[in-house]
Order: sequence, then C-alpha cells, then structure tokens
Amino acid sequence: MTPPQRQRRDLVPEPPTPQAGEDKPGNPERMYVVAGPDGERAELDLVTLIVARATDPPPSASPEQAALLRLCAAPLSVAELSAYLHLPFSAMGVLLTELLTADLVQARAPIVRKARSDRSLLEAVMNGLQRL
Repeated sequence: MTPPQRQRRDLVPEPPTPQAGEDKPGNPERMYVVAGPDGERAELDLVTLIVARATDPPPSASPEQAALLRLCAAPLSVAELSAYLHLPFSAMGVLLTELLTADLVQARAPIVRKARSDRSLLEAVMNGLQRL
C-alpha cells in the first residue's frame, strides 16, 4: 500500500492569462494618459513643499489633480505626494506644473534647519542641568 501523494499548493494563485486583444484586469493607466501632454515643467525637486491655494478642485480637474489638491491642504513634499498617489516623480512634475500655472497650488522651498547648534551653548545648558 502506498501513501497518498500530497499536492503542492501555491501561496498566491496565478491570475488567468488574458486572451489576445484583452487588457489585463486592473492594468493601470499609462503615464501619458495621467499626466497629459509633455511640455514645459516647473523647477521642482523631491523636497519642494506644495500647498493648495484652492480648497475645492475645479470641475475640469482630473482625478489625480483633485487628489493632489485634497492632499495639499497641509504642506507636503513632492516625494510624499508621489508616494501617496503611487505616481513617479516625472508624472508628478507634469501634474504639479499644470496646477502651478492654474494658480491652484503654491510651491515653497523646504524649511532648512541650522546645521549645528553652538557647542558652548550646549555645554552651558549641560553644566546647568548637572548642577540641579
């Protein structure tokens, strides 16, 4: 008598393969559809802070632009916006350029902290705390 054979189970089932002429289910839109035509871009980097000027998106705004305006109620960096919307930096640059030219958002340079505090001040504070 032989023991029954165990069948191997895959942890994640493979999705069905699409037939010819069918799109994959859940296929994301191409970036040129989301970002629109490529033109002149604003000078943005990953740490540029974006703040919305308008509270409500205009009716002509795309879903991505409306999401950007809702997220930018508080200042967020371009890198954070890119991560929240799952869009690459290149597409974010195009979307933000359109919003900047429409005067719906404002771009600000990041707040830079001082590199280091004065060492003598830190020593004076430490000595004062040790005396307590």
